[in-house]
Amino acid sequence: MHELPMFVFVSPLQICVLLFTCLYILSYLILTHFKKNADYVTDDIEDATANKIALWLCTFTLSVAVCAVLLLPISILSNEVLLIFPHSYYMQWLNGSLIHGLWNLVFLFSNLSLVFLMPFAYFFTESEGFVGCKKGVMARVYETAVVLLLLTLLVLGMVWVFVALLNNHSARESLYDMWEYYLPYLYSAISLCGVLLLLLCTPFGLSRMFSVTGSLLVKPRLLENVEVEMNCAAFEEASLSRTLNSEWWSLSSFLSLSPPEMRRRASPWQRNLFYPLAMLLLLALTVACVLMVCFHVLELLFDETAMPSGMGDPRLGTASFSMFGSLGAAVQVVLILYLMVSSVVGFYSSPLFTSLLPRSRDTNLTQIIGNCVSLLVLSSALPVFSRTLGITRFDLLGDFGRYNWLGNFHIVFLYNILFAGLTSACLINTLTWAVQKELIRAFGLHKLPLTVSRTTIPLKLLLANGLSKIQ
Repeated sequence: MHELPMFVFVSPLQICVLLFTCLYILSYLILTHFKKNADYVTDDIEDATANKIALWLCTFTLSVAVCAVLLLPISILSNEVLLIFPHSYYMQWLNGSLIHGLWNLVFLFSNLSLVFLMPFAYFFTESEGFVGCKKGVMARVYETAVVLLLLTLLVLGMVWVFVALLNNHSARESLYDMWEYYLPYLYSAISLCGVLLLLLCTPFGLSRMFSVTGSLLVKPRLLENVEVEMNCAAFEEASLSRTLNSEWWSLSSFLSLSPPEMRRRASPWQRNLFYPLAMLLLLALTVACVLMVCFHVLELLFDETAMPSGMGDPRLGTASFSMFGSLGAAVQVVLILYLMVSSVVGFYSSPLFTSLLPRSRDTNLTQIIGNCVSLLVLSSALPVFSRTLGITRFDLLGDFGRYNWLGNFHIVFLYNILFAGLTSACLINTLTWAVQKELIRAFGLHKLPLTVSRTTIPLKLLLANGLSKIQ
């Protein structure tokens, strides 16, 4: 009789603890990279201790956010692995109870962090203890607990009033049934806000991904002579050096990092291959997302099972969740991660949230708390967001499928239409402006005395001037 490997008998809880420990360490390294060290090394030991405790709570919240992002990819890949290796002893630990438990833990910890831990961290760093009490960390804990309790009562009271306005009879019956009615209703409202935030940030982020990727790669230029630009840069350096007339000031280090120098040092493969391939990959992923959403809109009209819903038993290893098998499942995982990255880019690129953008070694604790809350809201809504758009057919597990608005056809249908329309509009706007900008630069129109804008020179006139120059 063959002896089974030890990890076959590992419980699902142990695997979840191991995964969360790894994510916690990764989150702590990320936060220590961005935190301002002056907040944790101060003469006031009490403030330093409070800031460290708040940082630990932020690390916990960020690790929960990362785990929420990985929920759908892990579930989809686990199903495909069990389909490929249905009777393998080495995959006995990968089962439906593990995935279902992971979804329940993420739902519990995400709501715990959002409702209690992050408000506690903020109030804890701002508190000083009640007047007349002995100062110390415990005095801050008592004050924070009282403030958090009052805030909880205020929020629950507002929710009860809102429910009473909508359905007076139901609100009276559920006055003493807080756990079964008010908290799921509050979770549903928070999830709806997160999904709406993704609706606004993701299309904008999908268009911004092109410019962000372009800034990281060497961009080929149309009708460009690199040697001529390098000679112009050398003349400018000499002119500025004579003007400044200073021995310690040198612009050579700055100009060595300029775009002409980067393009001159880059190989032909980097200049002419990497950038087009990256842009084509981003375009293909964005178009694939739009096409899948459009197909899902048609499914909603003719198939009731296309509506997002909860699933009690995952039933992993029975059938693939993609009509194209393992390849389609891999594409779904890539699209889900791509949508998350795009939503984060769009979130930090929007004018309302640019102040939250973290800076290396210069991010105070309040900004760290704000970033952790924002990322948790986006990541916890990602499974619902992906399932609502039809990116995957993997139904929601646990309490993620209990949201009230998921069964409303009009909300789901309108949400898909808005996402497809906003993404298409942002994509078309980005591509057309990128072409006009490159043509303006290529034919030297950017050197005109007046600022050249999109309304100054029509695209038809620009193309006509370009064809005449080529001829």
